[in-house]
Amino acid sequence: MNSTTPISVIVPVYNDAEGIQTTLNALVSQTTNNYEVLPVDNNSTDKTGDVIAEFVTDYPDVIRPFEETDIQSSYAARNTGVKYAEGDVILFLDADMWVPDTWIEEMMAALETRDCDYLGCNVKLVANDEPTFSERYEQALSFPVKTYLEDKHFAPTCALAVRCDIFDKVGLFDEQLESGGDKEFGQRVYQARFEQCYTSDVTAYHPARDSWDKLKSKALRIGRGRAQIRRYHPEIGTYLHPLHPINYLPPSPFRLKRRFSGYDTSLSELICFYFLEYLLKLTQTYGTIHESLAIHRSEREKN
Repeated sequence: MNSTTPISVIVPVYNDAEGIQTTLNALVSQTTNNYEVLPVDNNSTDKTGDVIAEFVTDYPDVIRPFEETDIQSSYAARNTGVKYAEGDVILFLDADMWVPDTWIEEMMAALETRDCDYLGCNVKLVANDEPTFSERYEQALSFPVKTYLEDKHFAPTCALAVRCDIFDKVGLFDEQLESGGDKEFGQRVYQARFEQCYTSDVTAYHPARDSWDKLKSKALRIGRGRAQIRRYHPEIGTYLHPLHPINYLPPSPFRLKRRFSGYDTSLSELICFYFLEYLLKLTQTYGTIHESLAIHRSEREKN
């Protein structure tokens, strides 16, 4: 397919030299043409910049690198990419993900045939040949993108297509948010009555987190993002006060069992997964409390 629509692919990255190499390798071999790839380095201190520079040397007609050094936020990095993008359609892909060489072509076809303005695709979590306990847990949870779109009117920015004129109408991502910015942006798109769609026929691949440290880091980031959304976007109204009792109750065991229904999981593993999920829930709550206090202190100092 030789697309007549110029396309920009934005890849935010921070301290992930290996991940950005994986993603750029997938993007420089796409079957379509008339596209550009914008890796946006969010002030990395490792070899990320060197990896991007090598791709610029090898693929100068495809790779256009940028930096976001003022604000430490993946949403700020995405916004920088949007400001410099030349495409009429913008695709977002996270560093460390990979896609087949037909991904851009298939995303564009789905966007056009469904007459969509905002499109999410299937995201599959991939584990190692001998998955760790953490990877098995993550794989079962996966990314329910279709449910996100139907029930919450957003798709994750890890693999998303957006027509450029949407940003002219609803604005950019909120750079104050560490997590949840994809949800906040998607709901603005929905409220502005743009057409949101999902395609199960296109898949992007995301590595499953393989350790407790990575799961904990994600949980803390989600918790901090919830505090930020409660403060800056109360209109979303989906997050309870961090001291609400429901934040400390154990999760439903029946819900967890449903999630693992298609997996070969023993009862002892299910019990371990249950306690892991509860621990992560408490970790998210801790992140919310910690960030809520930080926001309060910051605003008090300003006043």
